[in-house]
Amino acid sequence: MPIRRIAIIGATGTLGRPVTRELIRAGYEVTVAARDPIKAADLDAASVVEADLFDVPSLRKALRGAEAIYLNLSVTPDERPSGPHAETHGLRRVIEVAREMRVQRLAMLSSLVMSYQGHDGFDWWAFDVKHQAVRLLRESGIASMIFFASSFFENFNDRHGKKIVLPGRSKHPMWLIAGSDYGKQVARAFAFEGDQHRSWPVQGPEPFTYDEAARVFAANYPKEQLTITHPPLLALKAAGIVSRRYRYFGNIVEALNEYPEQFVSQKTWDELGKPETTLAEWAKTAP
Repeated sequence: MPIRRIAIIGATGTLGRPVTRELIRAGYEVTVAARDPIKAADLDAASVVEADLFDVPSLRKALRGAEAIYLNLSVTPDERPSGPHAETHGLRRVIEVAREMRVQRLAMLSSLVMSYQGHDGFDWWAFDVKHQAVRLLRESGIASMIFFASSFFENFNDRHGKKIVLPGRSKHPMWLIAGSDYGKQVARAFAFEGDQHRSWPVQGPEPFTYDEAARVFAANYPKEQLTITHPPLLALKAAGIVSRRYRYFGNIVEALNEYPEQFVSQKTWDELGKPETTLAEWAKTAP
């Protein structure tokens, strides 16, 4: 049976919003499960239900009637290695409720850069969490869809005033993608029928190093003049000795700078559509 009713966990986040909007635009009946329903008021979902990822009764209420669940979860800078983690502890609770309610399909946003784990001695517990989340979904007994994404244009919304801060230097190009183009691919993926597990790498139409991408963004951003700064990555990592947040950002920046991303999304484009939005186009309407 075709999927029509989808519950979304993580809809109010930076990357959850464009996916939610594209699913609604594609005609799906979307329920948003949110800790703060007020944040979802502008999404025009069929319903918004207050729910907490770690509270099973609230999840049962929010996921009732859903044929599929889409999850946009991530490790946050304030989390500790011991947890709890939304991507593992919370995901287990979602899977438990999904089994009870005979949900047909689970879908989740993951990442390409987590594949850097173990390369050149790089070892970060947050990437272990992401790998574990993928295993949990695939071993859930429920058909799954996992989207392994490159970086997103939306990362450039996180600026420091009029500065784009890029610690260190990225060594390899990456295929950044607009959240809306990714959302369109998710909507097309839910049109697939069957109970097999599927996964797709997600990449945009143009390869850039982060420095190249920042220059394109700054050159096309119309609201104010932006400057690009390159503080030493070592300084960020040194600050991580005493700050959990700096430690988090030091690790993710190191992985992004060093990960030798390759283009692997031709099959995704063939099945789910080629992303059309260029970075220059996106920058002209960015917040």
